[in-house]
Amino acid sequence: MNLYVIRHGRTDDNDRGIFNGRYDEDINEKGIEQAKKASEEVAKLNIDLIICSPLLRTRHTMELVNVNNVPVIYDDLLMERDYGELTGKSVELTKGHNMWDYNKNVDFERLEQAKDIINRGKRCLDNIKNKYPDRNILIVTHNGMARAIYVYFNGIPEDGNLYNCGKQDNCEIKKYEW
Repeated sequence: MNLYVIRHGRTDDNDRGIFNGRYDEDINEKGIEQAKKASEEVAKLNIDLIICSPLLRTRHTMELVNVNNVPVIYDDLLMERDYGELTGKSVELTKGHNMWDYNKNVDFERLEQAKDIINRGKRCLDNIKNKYPDRNILIVTHNGMARAIYVYFNGIPEDGNLYNCGKQDNCEIKKYEW
């Protein structure tokens, strides 16, 4: 079973360095171009099923990369990290806070802690593994969930810092194997 993970195409908030979290923003022109280019690679993969975050930017990306008209399922567990009060604000506000430290809670109101998104990713992947054995799956998701998926397959680093674990560029595709 192969698992492919693609992050959604570029958004205006990505360009501005703003946390969009659960904000339902569409991809921009650059994101559309990225998804169309990625569709060439996706077309060559032997995908049986696409599982997609329900947010607009992932749905639009999925529509553009799903050139083989593979069945699609939406799963709320694949949504981006909830940035709480940081949603719509500059990522610069978090300098000096390691928001991706698995071992500590970061004090921003309603922020989904790193440990919580990692656990949500584990639940999602365990469900996929149990429901769709021997299928090749494409997950269309977000950068935060891409980190959780990376950690699922590679473990948590000794220092607990997940910041560089599994970061994905917009429309980058990574492959994992069960």
